[in-house]
Amino acid sequence: MSRLQQLPVALQRSLEQRSTLKVIAGLMNFDAASIGRVAGAAGHGGADLIDVACDPALVALAIEASGGVPVCVSSVEPELFPAAVEAGAAMVEIGNFDAFYPEGRIFGAAEVLELTRRTRSLLPEVVLSVTVPHVLPMDEQEQLAIDLVAAGADLIQTEGGTSAKPFSAGSLGLIEKAAPTLAAAHSISRVSTVPVLCASGLSAITVPMAIAAGAAGVGVGSAVNRLNDELAMVAVVRGLREALSSSVRVSV
Repeated sequence: MSRLQQLPVALQRSLEQRSTLKVIAGLMNFDAASIGRVAGAAGHGGADLIDVACDPALVALAIEASGGVPVCVSSVEPELFPAAVEAGAAMVEIGNFDAFYPEGRIFGAAEVLELTRRTRSLLPEVVLSVTVPHVLPMDEQEQLAIDLVAAGADLIQTEGGTSAKPFSAGSLGLIEKAAPTLAAAHSISRVSTVPVLCASGLSAITVPMAIAAGAAGVGVGSAVNRLNDELAMVAVVRGLREALSSSVRVSV
């Protein structure tokens, strides 16, 4: 049985239908109040998955605040994952690396592959998503994705929002912002045998483009978690949900 079949049925279905919406609270975000707002908005807005920092207390908080939306925990320290899984996390993720780049911390292919192997050794039966660093040339991103799946990754995630330098305002600027992660989703989805999640720098304008590029779903962080008002957060999540639903209807 595929490890993905251990996920909640609704989440499995969203991956199969290429409509998964993951709301990202932030790998470096350990603020309980912020997590509660993000999780609440994810639950009310129709998200399929919530991504939080790898902390057992935050897992429990996110599950409760969202009304039971499945939780993914993100970290670059595999040894932290087991406790979060015990607390109820449905899956674990190596990455997203965007938070580290401003500090000058760069993750190469060999290190990401080693983190994947360590995680799979610690948690042989838990669903594992792995981010492919956008700092690698595209052909190396493709090869790393292939190697990660061979090492036990069940999902591949793309990134690139922090490197984008949009020059335009409005919709054009949003497309420019998403260009690196969309390009990665297009390339990696062609060689990956597992679902690809497109994340980093996305908005309601660009999530349908991610699906068109080959992604099975999207991860959206700052468009939601930078807001302080939960009603505004819910509105954004609902807008993302509708954008994804529209893209699925068009593809069908």
